[in-house]
Amino acid sequence: MATYAIGDLQGCLDPLKQLLDHIDFHPSRDRLWFVGDLVNRGPQSLEALRFVRDLGDRAVTVLGNHDIHLLGCRFGNRVTKGRDTLEPILNADDGDELLEWLRRQPLLHHDPELEWTLVHAGITPAWDLEQASAAARETEAAMAGPEPETFFTGVFGNRSDHWEETTSARERQRFAVNAFTRMRYCHPDGRLDFDEKRPPESAAPGLRPWFDMPDRPMANRRIVFGHWSSLGPARSRNNAWGIDQGCLWGHRLTALRLEDEQLFAVDCPAMQQPRKNR
Repeated sequence: MATYAIGDLQGCLDPLKQLLDHIDFHPSRDRLWFVGDLVNRGPQSLEALRFVRDLGDRAVTVLGNHDIHLLGCRFGNRVTKGRDTLEPILNADDGDELLEWLRRQPLLHHDPELEWTLVHAGITPAWDLEQASAAARETEAAMAGPEPETFFTGVFGNRSDHWEETTSARERQRFAVNAFTRMRYCHPDGRLDFDEKRPPESAAPGLRPWFDMPDRPMANRRIVFGHWSSLGPARSRNNAWGIDQGCLWGHRLTALRLEDEQLFAVDCPAMQQPRKNR
């Protein structure tokens, strides 16, 4: 049995099927971990969402920022944007069923036997594993609860950029969503930065990748994440493996076998052209 972490799909199902053929994936023996962003921008968002859902217990997925955006369009006051490819999901006969499944997926998954933790963007340097898990569970319970409209109307925004246990539940949950699904860089005081997307060698002065922050409690634990296609080659950075290799932009879809940290990848056709970074 092998466990493969898969980079951001963003609605690119055909490359996923090619990658699964490449690694000789067998659902009877192997498992898949998806780093989130199953949907959006690519041409097969609906089909990709159905495919991962239908894998059942052979797959684990965490939620990414594009998945949260989709849920906000369905349950909150978000609207689709010009480059979004979410309308087929929102209009599908089984769309509500798929979105009910999606909003019950976790923000963080930890396997104590494999000793790996799965997130979309990262784990804020303010947290150890116990704190990160507690923040994820609180936020997941609210997201999957009986009032999704309330949650998805209030969860978006940049003002929750640092962690305080004493703030309101809504502020804590907004911060958790920002940290788990949007984070790339931190300021020296630990506040999250939501603007810089360039690779570390080009970043604005004073910013550091979350995984390079000093005294990070999770530095001795292995984390696999996506979200950051401009980060550079997939490799371990202080025990954090970033495996979003820009499939959507015509680069590669990558799988990391967690048992031995071996990488596999397939080339992908360009589905969209990225905008220029800051």
